[in-house]
Amino acid sequence: MCQDDRVLLELRDLTIKFPARPLPLVAVRGLWLDIAPGEVLGLVGESGSGKSVTSLAIMRLLPRQSLVSGEIRFHRENTSTNLLELTDEDMRRLRGSAIGMIFQEPMTALNPVMRVGEQVAEAVRVHQPVSKKESSTRAIEALAEVAIPDPERRAFDYPHQLSGGMRQRVMIAMALVNRPLLLIADEPTTALDVTIQAQILDLLAALREKFGLTMLFISHDLAVISQVADRVAVMYAGNLVELAPREEIFRHPLHPYTRGLLKAVPTFATSRGRPLDTIEGSVPALEARPAGCPFEPRCPLRVLDCARELPPLTEVRPGHWARCPLTLPEAGEQAK
Repeated sequence: MCQDDRVLLELRDLTIKFPARPLPLVAVRGLWLDIAPGEVLGLVGESGSGKSVTSLAIMRLLPRQSLVSGEIRFHRENTSTNLLELTDEDMRRLRGSAIGMIFQEPMTALNPVMRVGEQVAEAVRVHQPVSKKESSTRAIEALAEVAIPDPERRAFDYPHQLSGGMRQRVMIAMALVNRPLLLIADEPTTALDVTIQAQILDLLAALREKFGLTMLFISHDLAVISQVADRVAVMYAGNLVELAPREEIFRHPLHPYTRGLLKAVPTFATSRGRPLDTIEGSVPALEARPAGCPFEPRCPLRVLDCARELPPLTEVRPGHWARCPLTLPEAGEQAK
């Protein structure tokens, strides 16, 4: 689906289940995605749509009892590796070096009893044969790169001594200190106020330009996604429902769920005299997801076929894919 012939990360029919009785619970169903080198792919959807579970599957950080099938292919140096087939040790070498991750909540992701500089330095020593002094120097350089003032002094602070924005900058420094090929940012601005959120987005944009970053940027906030992403993938209840370039998906959304999300975002043109638009209902629980389109119970445009089976993901326009029977009459070649 990527418009670039080159691919760095490719998800093929990724399905994630968790053991339960009488049947396993399906968190992600048949996900197909790819990311080109240098691209930022925005992954958006409500809580419970499967965004963070997908990122943890890529990093191989899901609980051992989880059932993951399909392929997660990582391409580099003319080689292609299915991450699901790697040993734990091989994946540990890859995680934090070739693939970095910014976790959603820095206060719980950082070790509260370790100085932040040592935590960044430890990430260097785990993946590179350097001395403790050299790793400390690189840690201070990484803190400076994410615009932490007086990094030599701040490196000796504990996480509780830093603000939320500063802790998030430390997380970004840890993720980038080994110059990964792919950066996964799991809602990196969710717990921050609007001003700090803007600063973090500006920082990520500058670092992307400086290091040529490839990013999977996960968020439930369409306004944030519109600022950072080259392409946008919309997930709902474990399914990819729409995928398109950023301008296309914001100007010409096809899936009713995407349209509902966009209508719910207030703008300067929104009338203050009427309530904001909302999508009625809520995301179905894992144990109650229908066999057909999971959005069908909430969809104002549903037809009988929606409840019977999951619609195929279809390329409606070049590079614009949607999973909705309303798009089928004008669709091109159907996808998996």
